[in-house]
Amino acid sequence: MSVFLKPEVKGLIDEFRSELINIADWWIKYAIDEENGGFYGQVNADGSADVTAEKGIVMNARILWFFSEVCHYLDKPQYQAAAKRAYQYIKTYFNDTEYGGVYWSLHADGSVADSKKQTYAQSFAIYGLSAYYKLTKEQAAIDLAYEYFAQLQKHCHDDIKGGYLEAFDRQWHEITDMRLSDKDDNLPKTQNTHLHVMEAFATLHMVKPTAESALALRRLIDFFDSTIINKDNYHLRLFMDVDWNDHSRAFSYGHDIECSWLLYEALVALNDPLVMSRVKPLAIEVAKTTLAEGIGNQGQVCDEFEFAGEHKHQESCWWVQAEALVGFLYAYQLTGNTDFWSAFENVWAFTKEQHIDQQLGEWYWLAKCDQDANYDTYKAGFWKAPYHNGRAMMEVIKVLSGKLHC
Repeated sequence: MSVFLKPEVKGLIDEFRSELINIADWWIKYAIDEENGGFYGQVNADGSADVTAEKGIVMNARILWFFSEVCHYLDKPQYQAAAKRAYQYIKTYFNDTEYGGVYWSLHADGSVADSKKQTYAQSFAIYGLSAYYKLTKEQAAIDLAYEYFAQLQKHCHDDIKGGYLEAFDRQWHEITDMRLSDKDDNLPKTQNTHLHVMEAFATLHMVKPTAESALALRRLIDFFDSTIINKDNYHLRLFMDVDWNDHSRAFSYGHDIECSWLLYEALVALNDPLVMSRVKPLAIEVAKTTLAEGIGNQGQVCDEFEFAGEHKHQESCWWVQAEALVGFLYAYQLTGNTDFWSAFENVWAFTKEQHIDQQLGEWYWLAKCDQDANYDTYKAGFWKAPYHNGRAMMEVIKVLSGKLHC
């Protein structure tokens, strides 16, 4: 008997729907910046806003994506208003009308703080705009998404060696520091950027397909199949040079399990049976590897395995558990292997206990068991939006409701 036919699954759907509402309502209540427009650049653990914090495009594009998508699950006018607010703010303040693309960050008042063009960030802008077009059918939104798509293809794609380079200055010239964040290695090609370019192009192609989007998406899938996923161990190669040589110093279990289901979603969007039959087994193998190697002492998915000292980090980040929920559930649906279902249940139990703030709302960045007495990491900020956890709630509802394309 399929797990999805059991009576308790309806209760699970209700549980995830309730948490989806909690997430959306928290962002409506605490994150809207009435003074400067858009959303605050940071909201602290206690719900207080840092009104001086910079506003990052990644956070804002993820907000746009979330509120555009959540409207398909929850019919509340304030969610549609939040999506429109995010769209208008990005179009007005983040959009570089002179050189194209989106700025990396703004000051709290909307003036430009950092004008660099990070490929990762352009991708999230495409992702959010595509979702907004899906919701509203506003032509200007998809036109802007395709403008950013064209900029990526023109400036960021490596036409000689293949793949996408990391970062450029405002005028799309090369820069020496290409890192997405301080914790990353300074290398020109990363799995993280390619993963989210693929995610963006899949969404763009799903809502407004063109021959160009099909070609770009197919090419990205092939990059993962041929190079980015190491078929000797079914982990992602994290950091690579221009020639695709691997310089990784760790495995990232969170990115592995996220890739497993985003790769399958890209295959669904491309809708090519031959590519699906060739690459779908690869997505499943990546999920199997996370299940075999990445589970921590409390049923959580660990952050990473560091090659130096062969150290498996037990710390739990909110986004890793969110992606594990979706990745394991997809893998269960695609294979029928009940070990994936058990892993899904264990991750959800851990997340409810350790990450969801039952009193003040939203999710802790670090699990409670990993926090020290001085823990005060923001709940909304440059790298934390209602994207990983909100998306996980929606994806779980979709799969449990029998709406995954198989």
